[in-house]
Amino acid sequence: MSSLYLLIPLGVLVVFGSIAAFVSAVFSGQFEELDAQADKLPDDER
Repeated sequence: MSSLYLLIPLGVLVVFGSIAAFVSAVFSGQFEELDAQADKLPDDER
């Protein structure tokens, strides 16, 4: 039972950290021009 007092706040911190990382990626333009990025990948199909 006492481990829950540690694991629940750590889990909440992980969730908020993940949300913060996603929001930061969105605002920095990480998801802009995805089609142009796909064209830069090497084409192995011949």
